Order: sequence, then C-alpha cells, then structure tokens
Amino acid sequence: QVQLVESGGGLVQAGGSLRLSCATSGIIFSINAMNWYRQAPGKQRDLVATITSGGNTNYADSVKGRFTISRDNAKNTVYLQMNSLKPEDTAVYYCCVRTVPYAYWGQGTQVTVSS
Repeated sequence: QVQLVESGGGLVQAGGSLRLSCATSGIIFSINAMNWYRQAPGKQRDLVATITSGGNTNYADSVKGRFTISRDNAKNTVYLQMNSLKPEDTAVYYCCVRTVPYAYWGQGTQVTVSS
C-alpha cells in the first residue's frame, strides 16, 4: 500500500520560510522521481518542483530561486524548502509520485502566507 504523508505547512508572514516534508512508504523511493504540486482555492493544481532519482531538479518559474526540492533516500522522504514566501504562494501543497500507470498523492498540507 502506497502512502505519502505531507507535513510542515502553516501560517507565515510574507518573506518568511517553511519546510515541507513528504514521508513515503510502499514504493521503492530511490528509483522514483518525486513531485510537489500546489492548488490555490478556485484554481487548478499546478506542478511546483520535481526531483529525479538522480537528484536533478526542475521548478516552476514562479518559485525559481525561492524554493528548493531535495530528497533523503535513506528516510524515503522528499522536502520542499520555501523561502521568501509571498501571499500568492498560499495553497494546499501535495507531494506526488508517478509509477506508470498510477499516480499517488498525499493528503496535502496547507500553506498560508499573510501580507
């Protein structure tokens, strides 16, 4: 049974930082690319960052230079360090792993950035 559990969300002032974690089980974590998505109220779910099994990373333009995705294969955990947060970063953040033909999602963690 695949499980992804996010944590680390909360309320922060603009300019602040948060670190999200996503602990996984039921997959061979080290061979899978991991993704962070976010969904703001009334909007579609958007890809924020990806890290491959080899550690290569990719970011949405809106978060480049502010967010950093990383992984710890020993802990089966992926992280999203978010710095210089803006009110427009407010959303529910989800981690996701795709093992064709399936996609597995966590329950999400709320990030709220106040101005």
